Amino acid sequence: MPDSLTAFELLLEIDQRCRSLAAGVVPVQAQAEAQGWSGIGFRMGEHRFVAPLGEIAEILHEPRFTLLPGVKPWVKGVANLRGQLLPIMDLCGFFAIELSPLRKQRRVLVLAYKDVFVGLQVDEVLGMQHFSQAELDTDVQALPGLSFAPYIQGHFAGQPAWWIFSPFALAKAPQFWAVAV
Repeated sequence: MPDSLTAFELLLEIDQRCRSLAAGVVPVQAQAEAQGWSGIGFRMGEHRFVAPLGEIAEILHEPRFTLLPGVKPWVKGVANLRGQLLPIMDLCGFFAIELSPLRKQRRVLVLAYKDVFVGLQVDEVLGMQHFSQAELDTDVQALPGLSFAPYIQGHFAGQPAWWIFSPFALAKAPQFWAVAV
């Protein structure tokens, strides 16, 4: 390098060398996205589920809510979330799964899909879960008789199995909106 380069010219030269060296390199994050699947893990009873990242808008601690008269028992009530009314639905109750007595671990998954804005109460949120695409099994025939089967898109093998639960599919289900007694 000649000594006559200004500091700016030297920085430009270093930038050009770095760009030319990095041209053929695929970023680590892009590799991970191409080979992996990520979602929000949660638990209902003894079952473990994972919801696609794009289908959960927010995760809340169980908010204070107002009870509603004349609704099914799995409709917990309505909460105020930053000035917007958020109906709270107990997923365990909807699927006839016994709700965990540990109230401290309960969370609400906020679903915002088209004109649907609802909170789905679950026993526990287990954080971000990452899986290899090779572990994905889209065969849902292994779910005979389970009430949540229509909302399952597949599962990831392992002990325990992680069922891929689609909140968007739940939002489209007429029986989910039949809340009046």
